[in-house]
Amino acid sequence: MADEKQQELKQYIAEYSQKENSSSYLIAVLHKAQELYGYLSKETMEFISEEMNVPTSGIWGVATFYHYFNLTPRGKYTISVCLGTACYVKGAKEIMDAIKDELEIKAGETTKDGIFTLQEARCLGACGLAPVIMINGKIHGDLTPKKVVEVLKDYRKSEK
Repeated sequence: MADEKQQELKQYIAEYSQKENSSSYLIAVLHKAQELYGYLSKETMEFISEEMNVPTSGIWGVATFYHYFNLTPRGKYTISVCLGTACYVKGAKEIMDAIKDELEIKAGETTKDGIFTLQEARCLGACGLAPVIMINGKIHGDLTPKKVVEVLKDYRKSEK
């Protein structure tokens, strides 16, 4: 853990420890830790456990229960592939397959270079543009397998 980030997290926890029932602020502390580190490592959870006097098992239980928390490092760009009905009917499976082939990862994984993380989404609310993906909050629609590979290449170029 980086000293600067660890100190910031420690200070954040200390603010809550002054309040009554400080363990009820665990989710807020986990959000802060993920904001600082990008994910919740075992070491980070152990640090929080010590600082908040909460069993590590309790922290692990909260971190694994809520979908928001990441337990592994995430890529700079998170790709969400919509697999909702409209997108699926219009080729979402082929879009997902093209991304998997291009990036050489499966859903839930991050590329070796740490640039992309791939995940499935049930619906992104852009049915009129189906099939769609979202990369860090930006929707890309009317995709084909060829178009989605070009989108990925554009993001890679922006990294160089």
